[in-house]
Amino acid sequence: MAKKSAVENNKRKMRLVKQYAGRRARLQATADDETLSMEERFEARLKLAQLPRNSAPGRIRNRCEVTGRPRAYYRKLKMSRIALRELGSKGLVPGLVKSSW
Repeated sequence: MAKKSAVENNKRKMRLVKQYAGRRARLQATADDETLSMEERFEARLKLAQLPRNSAPGRIRNRCEVTGRPRAYYRKLKMSRIALRELGSKGLVPGLVKSSW
């Protein structure tokens, strides 16, 4: 199990990303629009830089929803390989059959 503080920190980042998504998208579109003047684009970049760092989507870490483990994460299932194996062995993941030979 991951540290609770790391999991909660990641959840806080997710909330911030969702909260600032619209504002960040508008500013990014303005900054990338080549039809606008250089001053307007630069102003948009400055406002973008003033947003909280943790509101950037790249700062979110993919973590297992069962254990909070940050590594060996399967995106499709939103869990780590260890949690997947445990749940698969118990028969809780539909369509997953543990191999044995």
